[in-house]
Parts: sequence; structure tokens; C-alpha cells
Amino acid sequence: MSTNNVNNTEKKPEDALFYNWNTVPNWLCFLRIALIPVFSVLFIKEMFIPAFIVMIFAALTDLFDGKIARKFNQVSNLGKMLDPIADKLSQMAIVIILIYKYWGTYLKYILIFFIIKELLMLAGGGLLLAKCLRPSAAEIWGKVATTVFYVFMIAIIALSKETGALKDVAFFRDHHLLLSNGVMTVMVIISLILTFAAMFSYVPGFIKQVKENKKFMDNDD
Repeated sequence: MSTNNVNNTEKKPEDALFYNWNTVPNWLCFLRIALIPVFSVLFIKEMFIPAFIVMIFAALTDLFDGKIARKFNQVSNLGKMLDPIADKLSQMAIVIILIYKYWGTYLKYILIFFIIKELLMLAGGGLLLAKCLRPSAAEIWGKVATTVFYVFMIAIIALSKETGALKDVAFFRDHHLLLSNGVMTVMVIISLILTFAAMFSYVPGFIKQVKENKKFMDNDD
């Protein structure tokens, strides 16, 4: 291998995964992950209003961690991986809880596709890590899909006619703002389409990383 190739591939301290990891955005990600079992237990015990509040708080941490990272230059290698992991764990928990809650309806079949998508993403990420590569940070489609997911799922948890945290509040009931199963189904389908679009947006970067890694290994030989 040439000297130039050696220099280009030499590891730098700032390339390390835990370099400059102790940042506010990363701790917000840790907090979001820690809130997953809290939300799950509250929802299963049908404490819908506290579960609703916890979910909103978790969604806000997702909103602010990226803004803080960019505004105060606290973007880190760990954060680039931790943020999508926190998103996926949060989304998986919400989907599993909703499948459990709506097991007796056709909605569960649509929600199962979210799990299939996440398993595919995990398989792709695992393949990259097996090749000593890092999964790329969230693309714009990923952020859009995550935002829509949180908005729609918060609305379902809050305003479902059957189990909504706010279903007994007179304002929402009297103004017909509670969501029927049909409306919730449309919302879930829209979110599902966006989340698959986000998954496919990672494919070009995934293929590029695999090809570049293969090329490097061939040159190394």
C-alpha cells in the first residue's frame, strides 16, 4: 500500500466513538432511552395521562438534542449513532404497546410493518458494524418520518375514542376531536409510508460504504 493511503486511513483521536461524548445532546438521548420503560409501564397500567406526558417529554428531548448539538457545536460521533438508536428504541416501544392495546383490531397488522422495518434497519446497521463501519447519521427523510411518527402517535394516545388520555375531556368530546379507528388507520399508514421512505433513503449511503470498504480491503491486500 502507498504512503498516501496509509496517511489517509490513519485514525485520529477525534475519530474515536467516545471522543467528546459528554455533551447535553447525548445525555438527552440517554434520558429518552431511560423514559421508554417508564412510558411502557404507565401505558400498560392504563395510566394514559401520565404516559401521554412522558411521551411528549421524550419527543421534546428528540427535538432539542439536535438543535442544541448544532447551535452549540456539540455534535459528536457517539451522538450520531445514539440519536437514531434512541429513536428506534422509542418507536419500537410505542409500536409494541399499540399492538398490545389494539390486538383485537386490524390496526395491529399495519403496526407490525413498523417492526419489520426496524428489523431490516438493525440488520443493515449490524452488517456495517461487522465490517467496522459506522451507520450514517439520520437523513432528512429520517427526521421527517420521526417527527410525523411522534405527532401521529401522540395524537392517537391522546385522542383515541377508546383509550385516549383526553377522551373524557369535554372540549375534545363535544367538538368531535376524538379519533376513530378509521382516522387512526390512515395516520398509521401515512407514518408507515414515510418511515419506509426514510429507510430507502439510507440505501445509497449503505451501498457506498460497503463498496468503499471492499475497495479499501482489496487495496490493502
